[in-house]
Amino acid sequence: WPMTLEEYGGLFEGALLRARVAVPDGRPLFRVAVEVMEMAAAYLSDGVTFLEAGDRVNALAAFAYGLGWLDAGSSLGLIEPYDPHPPEAVDARILPSQTARLDEKTRRYRRMLDFALEGVKEAPDVSSPLHAAAREFLWVAQRWYEGGGERLDAGDLNGALLRLSYGYAWLDAGIRAGLFRVTGSRDLFTV
Repeated sequence: WPMTLEEYGGLFEGALLRARVAVPDGRPLFRVAVEVMEMAAAYLSDGVTFLEAGDRVNALAAFAYGLGWLDAGSSLGLIEPYDPHPPEAVDARILPSQTARLDEKTRRYRRMLDFALEGVKEAPDVSSPLHAAAREFLWVAQRWYEGGGERLDAGDLNGALLRLSYGYAWLDAGIRAGLFRVTGSRDLFTV
């Protein structure tokens, strides 16, 4: 059964409460881990605020994006525990009055993520273990981009926005972690 948007937000909140920075203070990656936690917390807060205001479209996008940041950080070992939350079925119960906004936002995110994927290059040297991590992050972002596109083409705007937001977060987190360098528009990223 699909979970409700409120349950999805609760899943995110629980995951964030269990999460902790896994890198010792004072190490270069400590700051990256803290930034991942800050981004996740900010998007949880945004999602809750949107939900309370009745803006289910932006709440869905914020929860998926924040969980993407959290999952990306934990996949790098910056955050513990490693407990991924890939997008599954979430019934956001978008009101008919918000359908046009859902459509616009979903299509915009698809375009933005398309340009973002084209506008990054792997930063680490091919002999570095971080090069493999960059390739994995790119694969994850591409996978969710494609899944979002398939859902959009099938008319499932809710499922499309969920997947596109989650995938976009992996790309953004990868830039923050130094896995990618931006070769396109920097405006597409949270750098």
